[in-house]
Amino acid sequence: MQNAALITACPGCGVLLPEESGPTHRYAESSATCWKVYGEVLAREYSDPVYLAVHRLTVDAFAAQHPGQPSPQSIQSVAVHLISLRLIFERGYTAQQATSAIGQAVAKGKGKYAWLTPPSFAGRLTVADVHKATNAEEHIRFVRAWAESVWKAWSPHHDTVREWASLYGCTA
Repeated sequence: MQNAALITACPGCGVLLPEESGPTHRYAESSATCWKVYGEVLAREYSDPVYLAVHRLTVDAFAAQHPGQPSPQSIQSVAVHLISLRLIFERGYTAQQATSAIGQAVAKGKGKYAWLTPPSFAGRLTVADVHKATNAEEHIRFVRAWAESVWKAWSPHHDTVREWASLYGCTA
């Protein structure tokens, strides 16, 4: 009889994946398996410009769905990735415009963001859903749905994120 792989929940997004040992991000709390899956999704995006079109959303969704514990790095990371999601979904920014804007938000807001209590991501899409895509069209659709799901999960903090975006120069 074979041993079944131990399934564990990622401490960030909650996705259930087989437990593996391996590296994780130093402050974006995730399981080693979730971090590995994210790396594979990034590799897919970097290997083909069609997939790369949604890379900004992939990075923002993963970071915002894996907020970690309160620290200066995790606080700023979550803040700027949420600002990016806000700009894309509410203001219609392109990925390039959002990337430029969050550069300003990093410079102007450093040390000024506050910890936001993370929402539950139970039942939300995760990077594991994106990983299952079998072609570019699915990948793009899954990334957009995932990122929108993450942004909606943070809805109790949308007013704060909008205020940060305004205060730190993201109001084009």
